[in-house]
Amino acid sequence: MQTGKSSLPALTLGAVGIVYGDIGTSVLYTLKEVFGTGHVPFTPANVYGVLSIVFWTLTLIVSVKYVTLVLRADNEGEGGLVAMLALASQLVKDKAPGLRKWMLLIGIFGTCLFYGDGVITPAITVLSAVEGLDVVSPALRRAVIPLTLAILFVLFVVQRHGTAGIGRFFGPVMVLWFICIAALGLFHIAGQPQILAALGPHHALGFIWRHPGISFIILGAVVLCVTGAEALYADMGHFGRQPIRIAWFSVVMPALTLNYFGQGALLLANPEAVKNPFFMLAPEWLMLPLVGLATVAAVIASQALISGAFSVTRQVIQLGYLPRLKVCHTSTRDTGQIYLPFVNWALFAMIVLAVVLFRSSSNLAAAYGIAVTLDMTITTVLTFFVVRYGWNYPLGLVLAATAFFLAIDLAFFGSNLLKLLDGGWFPILIGGAVFVLMTTWKDGRELLTQTLRQDSVDLKSFLEAVFISPPARVAGTAVFLTAQPGMVPNALMHNLKHNKVLHERNLFVTVHNHEVPWIGMERRLEARPLGRNCWQVMVHYGFKNGPDLPRALALLQGHGVALEPMATSYFLSRDIVTPTLGSGLAPWREKLFAHMHHSATAAAEFLNLPSNAVVELGSVVEI
Repeated sequence: MQTGKSSLPALTLGAVGIVYGDIGTSVLYTLKEVFGTGHVPFTPANVYGVLSIVFWTLTLIVSVKYVTLVLRADNEGEGGLVAMLALASQLVKDKAPGLRKWMLLIGIFGTCLFYGDGVITPAITVLSAVEGLDVVSPALRRAVIPLTLAILFVLFVVQRHGTAGIGRFFGPVMVLWFICIAALGLFHIAGQPQILAALGPHHALGFIWRHPGISFIILGAVVLCVTGAEALYADMGHFGRQPIRIAWFSVVMPALTLNYFGQGALLLANPEAVKNPFFMLAPEWLMLPLVGLATVAAVIASQALISGAFSVTRQVIQLGYLPRLKVCHTSTRDTGQIYLPFVNWALFAMIVLAVVLFRSSSNLAAAYGIAVTLDMTITTVLTFFVVRYGWNYPLGLVLAATAFFLAIDLAFFGSNLLKLLDGGWFPILIGGAVFVLMTTWKDGRELLTQTLRQDSVDLKSFLEAVFISPPARVAGTAVFLTAQPGMVPNALMHNLKHNKVLHERNLFVTVHNHEVPWIGMERRLEARPLGRNCWQVMVHYGFKNGPDLPRALALLQGHGVALEPMATSYFLSRDIVTPTLGSGLAPWREKLFAHMHHSATAAAEFLNLPSNAVVELGSVVEI
């Protein structure tokens, strides 16, 4: 967490810019989609009812569930579905070990759905902002799709340079955005002050009582008002709980409420504004600047999600659910500023496909909702285990609170299922494909480890046999990486077979990734002497730590082992996986795993090893 490095006002400003960019731009399309579906008869009473539902959705889901409750469920200061999954699975490890496996599967599926949401959100946000041109002049309608794609292309191109330089402007720009949308809403509320009566929950309950079927259907559009709710939990590690809460209650929630109620006041005065109530809040002279500001806000909202995709992917790699990918650090000061080329361009390709396939924010709204409401449901379920087993609250109280939020989540999820054939299949398809990749990689790695273990030799016994008639010793240090501590690395066997030498000092290193966000340098390394200048070394990382093996091994100096970088060589086994018929995975999954294994970034690059000191020795492994 960065609360110790920056002041509370600076962190709060940063939270406004990064955490709330997504939910802050939801005013662009939420009411337009609720009334644009054609399901809600346009009457003043229904305007009051819909506004009340939107307000209480924001209150219950964001203010109560996420900001008040879920933000407390941190994993050593970190938030997000991956952090909560790791925390919840650790808490039930001893109490309900059978449940842990299913919990991990459900949590990983929720993480996969994040990628589906990650495709829809930038597409709908930028497209809905640019669609303001259609309100300025219908003649500009043709430019909407090309301009949207151009903006998105530039956004993804600049990712490799990092966002540290422009990131400092996100907070002030989004503060300007929230001031602007609040002022526009306030102006129209002043003309129709009676609209504030919709703050009362009786209007929402009355609408639901009069139109139960319609109420259920429009929840699929109402959910658009909480886009990005998961982000405020995921970004807790960057800003801390207090700045996120202050930003929500002092800036974001008031601005959103004023704007939504301003749109409601506009609709009471001018029902024809339903085609785009947000942009029609502005007078004609302000329309074009508002489109520009909305586009910038949409880009900022998209940036937060792209950065989140990079961060989540690295965490999932560390947890062992994806192969190693190239990770570029874009900042020398902030280790959280990373860029993953493969994720960047895969995400861009899917977003372009979404824009071209759906062609309007209204069509994209039909695709949005299933993934995010399912993620909200999974978060509620995982929170149950944290509150029950981590905080030790009474079972009855925990069940009651969980049932309340679960009923809300399932109502939204059920409503969004109605949109499955209209586009909801798109993010589910993306999430499902990523889930297949993740589970195949995890199962394949376990199968590969099992195969290697069957053929492995005990390291201690092997060294005793080698030193009965020792080979020639050469100066320097050899670092052998091995997945299984206590077993002979393939690289050592090949080195002895082909080079017939052993280094003066030999380190047998296993990198262990844990289900906790951070492991400090004081717990980074364990070393056990094996005799004759040989050492068994364990290096520990959390799923948010950036692996840097040479830096970790430098800590051996505290164990009496001083490494000279220029005299240290790293020996790695490069296994070539060959699928075979047998009792392993399904043939297609074995082929997929073999391809993923072959395409994975080299361990040397992932572990930040010096390229001129790495020796790779290959072997074929049949699974």
